[in-house]
Amino acid sequence: MQFFIYISYLCSIAILIMNDITAALIQQANTSDVELNKNKLIENIRFCASQGAQLIVLPELHNSLYFCQTENTQVFDFAETIPGPSTGLFGNLAKELGVVLVLSLFEKRAPGIYHNTAVVIENDGTIAGKYRKMHIPDDPAYYEKFYFTPGDLGFQPVETSIGKLGILICWDQWYPEAARLMALAGASLLIYPTAIGWDSSDTGEEKERQQQAWMTAQRGHAIYNGLPVIAVNRVGHEDDPSGQTHGIQFWGNSFAAGAQGEMLVQASSGKEENLLVKIDLKRSEDVRRWWPFLRDRRIDAYGDLTRRFID
Repeated sequence: MQFFIYISYLCSIAILIMNDITAALIQQANTSDVELNKNKLIENIRFCASQGAQLIVLPELHNSLYFCQTENTQVFDFAETIPGPSTGLFGNLAKELGVVLVLSLFEKRAPGIYHNTAVVIENDGTIAGKYRKMHIPDDPAYYEKFYFTPGDLGFQPVETSIGKLGILICWDQWYPEAARLMALAGASLLIYPTAIGWDSSDTGEEKERQQQAWMTAQRGHAIYNGLPVIAVNRVGHEDDPSGQTHGIQFWGNSFAAGAQGEMLVQASSGKEENLLVKIDLKRSEDVRRWWPFLRDRRIDAYGDLTRRFID
């Protein structure tokens, strides 16, 4: 009996410690050299771990340039299986450093079926779970529907040693339903690996509106779900291989917000940065007591949300 009491006590201490985590956001600019990009990521991950990071989040499709500016069937050759080379490489690194990693990969599931997939690596190097991007854009310079099959894993948080991570990807960030479903499934933190930037033809005022909308939307997810949010964007300019546009200037501004939408840390718009931030996961309980949005939802009256449009 004493043995089991002792074990229970140790577990309680571990859970208490994990209420406060140190997260790292790696805001990186990429080149066409995949190995160079990976090596830089490894260097940044090592640095963040040396500073005490327990959770490290990478930007969307971090191994390469953002290839969705054009439609090119040869690009499918760069997709990889999960498990595969990247999960092996970063899994070994996670185990060595004792950190949880959030990866963003171009997944080859089967011939002709590819996904934009986030993979969570546990601190022992194993795959804790994955999320396949559900909302797929198709806009000038963001031709993702050509490459990615919509996700089919639903909105399920990935359980890890530091909590349940609600992983969503880029375009998902504009959909309150996605964040809400992750919250209802028990997520303790919302995480958005991202690749978003400006079209050079936009005015300065339009660029500011877009960037502010991006940040406001995700801070809104934090507020109405009472959860911290981490958004990690890439940075730098990437040319359009077709030459039809002037490429994309990724606007950086990776950030973390608390459970009331308060800004905890924010990167710049123009340079590579490693940000570390303390996140109080237990604060969500207090915020949800003060603002009981989940309690007061009228779930009996929301049936029309499953319709495309109400005529």
